[in-house]
Amino acid sequence: MDMDEKDVVETEEESFAELFEKSNSETQRLRPGSKVEGKILKIGAEWVFIDIGKKGEGVMERKELQDADGNLTVAEGDTITAWFTGSVRNEMRFTTKLGAGAAANAQLEEAHRSGIPVEGFVVKEIKGGFEVRLSGTTRAFCPFSQISLRRAENPAEFVGKHLLFKVTEYSERGRNIVLSHRQILEEEQRVRREALKEVLQEGMTVAGTVTRLADFGAFVDLGGVDGLIPVSEVGWTRVKHVRDVLSVGEQVSVVIKKIDWEAGKISLSLKDTLADPWTTVAEQFPEGSYHTGTVARLAAFGAFVTLAPGIDGLIHISKLGKGKRINHPSDVLKEGETVEVKVDGVDREARRLSLALAEVSRAAEEEEKSVASFRQQATSSSKESMGSFGDLLKAKIEEKR
Repeated sequence: MDMDEKDVVETEEESFAELFEKSNSETQRLRPGSKVEGKILKIGAEWVFIDIGKKGEGVMERKELQDADGNLTVAEGDTITAWFTGSVRNEMRFTTKLGAGAAANAQLEEAHRSGIPVEGFVVKEIKGGFEVRLSGTTRAFCPFSQISLRRAENPAEFVGKHLLFKVTEYSERGRNIVLSHRQILEEEQRVRREALKEVLQEGMTVAGTVTRLADFGAFVDLGGVDGLIPVSEVGWTRVKHVRDVLSVGEQVSVVIKKIDWEAGKISLSLKDTLADPWTTVAEQFPEGSYHTGTVARLAAFGAFVTLAPGIDGLIHISKLGKGKRINHPSDVLKEGETVEVKVDGVDREARRLSLALAEVSRAAEEEEKSVASFRQQATSSSKESMGSFGDLLKAKIEEKR
């Protein structure tokens, strides 16, 4: 071997040593509680093998990735978030949560420091929150405000459930442990939110679940983020109370009207998924036709009358006094009253119907008919009179001849 070959070999050995040292140091930098993103390489009968990038490969128990029925919640090739718990027989062990057992109990302080989720059983409701059991015997406390994303309307529904928690406080050697399930939910919501940013667009029709009702509208879960249906977008009819139309837990299809990710606001419309009643208003309520409706509301300038769901017309105050001046429509009508009206005008583009009280319109029509009849009779009488005079004049002329 000449000097040049020897230099190449030494250089290669040095490079390999450097790479090995670098790889080894990266692995050593993993400390219990370190969070990693890993790709599932293989799912075995008991163990799942994950690729954690330059740091190498690790393993975790298969049961961690199964649901309550024992079904796998992931597949090979999926990426998961895991926490390093330590090395066992030169194998890097990872977890998605700390479960029961003495080993987990010993790691609770590390879970608090590193943010590793812990699995707990909600035992009962106590003052200010819930008693939760960790590792089978360790007692912990979860405040009411930390059990869900929103205020728990029915705290009893959480009792008897196994949930994941973050350890927010660990002191007195484990005698004082405070937990938060809300932080777990917020993290899951953040992940789903980021995924939905790539999917949701204005104008889309999507499915959702009504989560909360308020005077100003209804909140709908779109699969990780909430949107709001304003009361004006609940239906084509004027809605006074959202609860009259929607209920919590109801599945709905909505149109996304506006998205503002920075402000965290998504505006929705239920109305836009329903048929627009104004498309056939000219055929249903032609000008000059008579209909029965209900007085929906009174304003200073007139009375709104509902003729069909989503179809309101206006009787102007000038048409309510039967020829007399009135101060307010309430002098003549009251909300909820049934009235007969005549359609005086239809403007489908502007979504307006001009109405008049039927009795007033009929009286005007009768008066107009009477005037027309009188004029016709007068004209006929005049013609008859002129005819008689002509006959007499003709007779006189004949006589002179």
